[in-house]
Amino acid sequence: MARILVVDDEPGLREMLSVLLRRARHEPVVVTGVIAALARIKADDPYDLVVTDLSMPDGTGMQVLGAARAKDPTTEVVMITAYATTEAAVEAMRKGAYDYVQKPFNNAELLATLDKALEKQAIHRENDVLRASARGSFRLGDLIGKSEPMKRVMSLVERIASAPTSVLITGESGTGKELVARALHDRGDRRGLPFVVVNCGALPEALMESELFGHEKGAFTGAATRKEGLIRAADKGTLFLDEVGELTAALQVKLLRVLQERKVRPVGSEKEQDVVVRVVAATNRDVEQEVKDGRFRQDLFYRLNVIRLVMPPLRDRPEDIPLLAEHFLIKHGALAGRRLTFSPEALRWIAQQRYPGNVRELENVVERAVTLATGPRIMLADLPDAVDLPSEDVPRTVTLPPSGMDLDGFLGETEHRLLLEALERAGGVRKRAASLVGMSFRSFRYRLAKYNLSDVDEGATDDPDGARDGED
Repeated sequence: MARILVVDDEPGLREMLSVLLRRARHEPVVVTGVIAALARIKADDPYDLVVTDLSMPDGTGMQVLGAARAKDPTTEVVMITAYATTEAAVEAMRKGAYDYVQKPFNNAELLATLDKALEKQAIHRENDVLRASARGSFRLGDLIGKSEPMKRVMSLVERIASAPTSVLITGESGTGKELVARALHDRGDRRGLPFVVVNCGALPEALMESELFGHEKGAFTGAATRKEGLIRAADKGTLFLDEVGELTAALQVKLLRVLQERKVRPVGSEKEQDVVVRVVAATNRDVEQEVKDGRFRQDLFYRLNVIRLVMPPLRDRPEDIPLLAEHFLIKHGALAGRRLTFSPEALRWIAQQRYPGNVRELENVVERAVTLATGPRIMLADLPDAVDLPSEDVPRTVTLPPSGMDLDGFLGETEHRLLLEALERAGGVRKRAASLVGMSFRSFRYRLAKYNLSDVDEGATDDPDGARDGED
């Protein structure tokens, strides 16, 4: 589903195009001429596509083309032209229009042209994101962000990547602690050497010692062969201990010896083995409190906490959410063999969430949307209803501009916009939309009529079973 601006001075053609685009599951915005089109382009978010007549009483499609491309160079423009103006339409293509359609046109051919234009637009926007990442200003390895908290994380990673000292990474679940550990390894002088990940919370306690330190043949029942432990497997490289707070007291003592003496003793062996490894540990627990409560050894904490790196939760870096969302859209779109973009409303909705699961939850939201999307764009209907908008999204105060304001106009415009968003989020089901804005169904229907929105969506219904207005 794409937002398409339709510009034409002929009422019949405007109505036909509107119906045609809606049937193709697009979102047409129809205006009567050049002046109205220029006003909408200036006021609205960039459109995916503009379909404009070339010659109109109040101007030309060339003006619309220039304004749309100036607002967003990725917006594609398709010209509608009469036979006599074909040469001008070709000139418009030289100046950036995607294509032209000659009157009278075949509906199927027109839709095919628009689909190709939208595909080109999606590729352009995808490439813009990739170029921004490639410049490196927002990326370090798989770490992505332009916020100040992430800039500090990336700067510290660069400074300590080649240091031999231990690093303790703390932060909430889903913030990307393993990505930081990998960036430390890949950006330092250990890149190309082993990077071994140990999830301390996933290994059974009975196997943890053997997995970490290895064992000799016959050391215990079932030890049919000698096994090298994960610490030795990481020799000369990096050992990443994820959820290190899950280690038992006995294993904490043994890990402390590895850090102090750089030696490992496999289970069932009398000999110690030398090991040179950088230890990077991570936890989502409050380690200082764990030490106070006696659940984590203070001496081990000091050994691991030589350098502390704190990963910020996603709610403290909201400016990174659109960048991350675009990254995940490209990633999961490629896995699905699709080129997709976000509608402005969908991207705005994504940027407004709280994400208690942090970056991992954001990726899940985008992956779900890619799976559910039926068109070239991710729409509000493709996003999960289970993630509620934070209370901060509804402005509690509005600053009065120095020049004053039209309060009635502002309130009316805000109410109009929220009614439309509620309808879109509810998939056109008016009773659901009413509940989203905390209204009774009758009040909601009254407001729809007030703003001439009763027929905004011919497929809208009053309830999930498809009852129409007046059947309650």
